[in-house]
Amino acid sequence: MIDRSKDFFGDMNDIIVARRLTKRFGHFTAVDAVDFHIKQGEVLGLLGPNGAGKTTTIKMMTGLLRITSGSVWVKGYEVTKNLNKIKKFIGYMSQKFSLYPLLNAYENIEFCGGVSGVPRKIIKEKKELITKEIPREILTQRVKDIPPGIRQRVALFSCLISDPEIILLDEPTSGVDPEVRREFWAKIYDLKKKGKTILVTTHNLDEAEYADRILIIHKGRIILDGEPSELMRAEKAESMERLFRKAVTGHEAN
Repeated sequence: MIDRSKDFFGDMNDIIVARRLTKRFGHFTAVDAVDFHIKQGEVLGLLGPNGAGKTTTIKMMTGLLRITSGSVWVKGYEVTKNLNKIKKFIGYMSQKFSLYPLLNAYENIEFCGGVSGVPRKIIKEKKELITKEIPREILTQRVKDIPPGIRQRVALFSCLISDPEIILLDEPTSGVDPEVRREFWAKIYDLKKKGKTILVTTHNLDEAEYADRILIIHKGRIILDGEPSELMRAEKAESMERLFRKAVTGHEAN
């Protein structure tokens, strides 16, 4: 159940709301007063080039970075005041796959489950479950020695071990081949069918159309927000690449 405090700014269907969210590092503004929302059960793509502010935005949403100004609300709870509560709702897969390279896959799963408060019995069941998908001889290798595609699968599995309602995936398909990317998006759709809310950051334009809705971020500002097909139609862009270039060029001209 979503808590609706008197200060909550979102719509009834919004599970995440950001208002004037800003992050400065000294004189550099990485995220510049952005407003956005994510609806419950939605797959949102946060699209932008490297350095656009995608990772910084996610880290503020999870409490990993201090917010300079503005606010983020998760399930009606303001992040800076309710960090322990919102951590229970969120699964986060970072840009580097969130795994410790010198531990093997099983050890990573045990660690993620332990810090998330998952009972040992459930962690054991989860380890048995992943063994049905990936051979044990691979899962007992150090993570740094296993192929990127399998590393990605282990990272997602670890992210989901606490069965979070909200899943934040930061560049999850970076460095893997197109076939692995397609398989990964199939998993995202499976999670959506289970009612999960998912935010995926990417700089791969061909992935954007998989999302229910996209935000394009450039130089720390949200410059476009909407359903991919509707945005392309409204902007008379025949492809996502053309839409992206048009949005960025227009933003830089202003």
